[in-house]
Amino acid sequence: CGGCWAFSIVGGIESAYAIKGNNLEELSVQQVIDCSYNNYGCSGGSTVSALSWLNQTKVKLVRDSEYTFKAQTGLCHYFGHSDFGVSITGFAAYDFSGQEEEMMRMLVDSGPLAVTVDAVSWQDYLGGIIQYHCSSGRANHAVLITGFDLTGVIPYWIVQNSWGP
Repeated sequence: CGGCWAFSIVGGIESAYAIKGNNLEELSVQQVIDCSYNNYGCSGGSTVSALSWLNQTKVKLVRDSEYTFKAQTGLCHYFGHSDFGVSITGFAAYDFSGQEEEMMRMLVDSGPLAVTVDAVSWQDYLGGIIQYHCSSGRANHAVLITGFDLTGVIPYWIVQNSWGP
């Protein structure tokens, strides 16, 4: 399922909700995949379009346990009766091309960032730090940046990816 765009924004929303002093909740990625009508479900989508949809509609994301991940696009289910839901009250989109220090500041100030990246070389990843491959013009994957480390010889970003079990 090509739902990386949904995984990255839901991860960001989960983090923002917890940073505000709430419990860390596992929210439904499947709800975003099924219901974000301006995207293509498991065939791909846009993080900005999905955030725009959430912001405009004020849809409340329910827990993953209530709307579980199926790894395929399905019919949208609405949960008006649910006791719990998290909605967004706004979002911002930035182009951080060539501005890694600004992105670090934003990460420290605001928390995890849903970003799009050129991940072609990631498909053969075996471990360690991915180096020397950075193109801001070929975004083909969405991830959540959760941190960075500048203390070693090779600085790196800490990234939550949607690939794998």
